[in-house]
Amino acid sequence: MKVTVCELNDNPDDFAHEWEQLAAHVKTRSSQLVLLPEMPFCTWFALNPVFEPNVWQSAVTAHEVWMERFSELAPAIVLGSRPVNRDEQRLNEGFVWEQQGGYRAAHHKYYLPDEQGFWEASWYSRGEGSFTPMQCGGAKIGFQICTELWSMEHARLYGREGVSIIVTPRATGKATLDKWLAGGRAAAIVSGAFSLSSNRAGFEGQPVHFGGQGWIVGPDGEVLGLTSREQPFITVEIDLDVSARAKQTYPRYVF
Repeated sequence: MKVTVCELNDNPDDFAHEWEQLAAHVKTRSSQLVLLPEMPFCTWFALNPVFEPNVWQSAVTAHEVWMERFSELAPAIVLGSRPVNRDEQRLNEGFVWEQQGGYRAAHHKYYLPDEQGFWEASWYSRGEGSFTPMQCGGAKIGFQICTELWSMEHARLYGREGVSIIVTPRATGKATLDKWLAGGRAAAIVSGAFSLSSNRAGFEGQPVHFGGQGWIVGPDGEVLGLTSREQPFITVEIDLDVSARAKQTYPRYVF
């Protein structure tokens, strides 16, 4: 399976240009799966600890508008997260979009930070705590949205459930890139799955500077590709059978 990860700019004008470049990259590389960053279609609203209804609704609407352009990435499967209103709750919803099957909600972010630059728990609610794998083409996929990556027990459970790819849409800062990559490698190792992550980039204001660096990591923690400002999109062909075999080897079988 050919998979693509990316880093996309938080600035709306730069984002629109990079989206066109991403679409061209996906077509040229014949990608089958594309992972987008966390809530990519609006500027990062969680800089402010005070919830603003109009800002939230603008973010929801922006994602609804941009989702109409997922066909520009087809026939690739598109994954990511977006702000939604569900049953009178505000949520961060992981999703899967396919050309034939359309949109599916996949997971609602459960572990929410609430600190300088990332006042997420002040803006929306936790999900129900379900980490149920999704079937996407020939792959079984699990979601760990940003902070959820550090819940290694869920990565291990995904491994037991036969997940071959864990996806982590992110909004993380430049100063912590090494830490986040270490987390992605650890999640891959404990699950025996490929770890894919895409991140926001380019916002240089305070209190956060998004760092980019999407990754594709193999089931034994090997880094197969990293994005950068010079190369904001990467596509790697992965063998899902490698993940199936990894689950029978150390340290996975011990648990």
